[in-house]
Amino acid sequence: MDATHPPPKSPIIEVAKKACPAVITIVISKDLPKIEGFYSFPFGGQEFIFPKMKKEKEKTKIGGGSGFMVSADGYVLTCSHVVGDPEADYTVIIDPKHKAPAKILARDPLVDVAVLKINEKNLSYLELGDSDKIELGETVVAIGNPLGEFEDTLSAGIVSGLSRKITAYGGLPLKATSLRGLIQTDAAINPGNSGGPLVNLEGKAIGINTAMVMGAQNIGFAIPINYAERTLEEVIKYGKIKRPFLGVRYIVLNREITMAQKLPVDYGALIARERLGEEAVVKGSAADKAGLKEYDIILEVNGGKITEENPLADALAKQKIGEEISLKVLRGGKEITLKVKLEEKK
Repeated sequence: MDATHPPPKSPIIEVAKKACPAVITIVISKDLPKIEGFYSFPFGGQEFIFPKMKKEKEKTKIGGGSGFMVSADGYVLTCSHVVGDPEADYTVIIDPKHKAPAKILARDPLVDVAVLKINEKNLSYLELGDSDKIELGETVVAIGNPLGEFEDTLSAGIVSGLSRKITAYGGLPLKATSLRGLIQTDAAINPGNSGGPLVNLEGKAIGINTAMVMGAQNIGFAIPINYAERTLEEVIKYGKIKRPFLGVRYIVLNREITMAQKLPVDYGALIARERLGEEAVVKGSAADKAGLKEYDIILEVNGGKITEENPLADALAKQKIGEEISLKVLRGGKEITLKVKLEEKK
């Protein structure tokens, strides 16, 4: 190789210089009882070990994730699931010598986006790109803090798919969270990378890293940044997310659930509480005022069928606060139509 003509440097080096200072670690901590030791308990020929807990509590790190700053005065974007515990405390590590407490301004589980705020000035931040202009095969870089341990880890790849849908199951039976419109990439996205940015070669954020497929190689997903931008704009303008609120807990039906529960239809939203002590229909809500009841099945919103591809949350997000909508409801084997005036979530 001619020493006077060194090989051209990768454009990813410039992306890293531009983007990495804006990527932060989110440390999740909680007040938990102190452990003073352990005791053993023999049962069934085996020995089980249990911790001895003290009454006093101490601040304990319980997890970590990634995020990135989108303004010089401390607005941070991350995934809703990264900061999903309302009882936890969140600290942002800007760099190894600089950290600050973070306030969660809004969580939007519908698109898995959260907005945080730290009281700092003159911060490095990422510009937002336009995720509607992403092209298949485009080079992208995922940045984050995998496992909450390794700062500013980059992985490069391409956009390998657009408008993907994934469904994450967890917690309670039949409880699922679906995310649609995702960017698929072969850039490595690992635990702890969630909430970090997916950036293009201009160094602009075009997505938020959200998930990977367990057991698969190089299949990761990111939330299009245009989804997050709408949430961010609402929070900056109003201090919260302004969305129409119906006021029901529900399960989106499909063929498997219908067969298992012997229900009369295989689409729609079955109004049902998730656990004891909850309200299936929130008192005083738009749904309550319209007369919706537990075990009603909402079949249609303004003539559009409620399905896994068009769940109730998506159908409501298209409406406006104060707007009157028409619901087709199956109750006791009979279809009825209810008019509902949507309200803002308090």
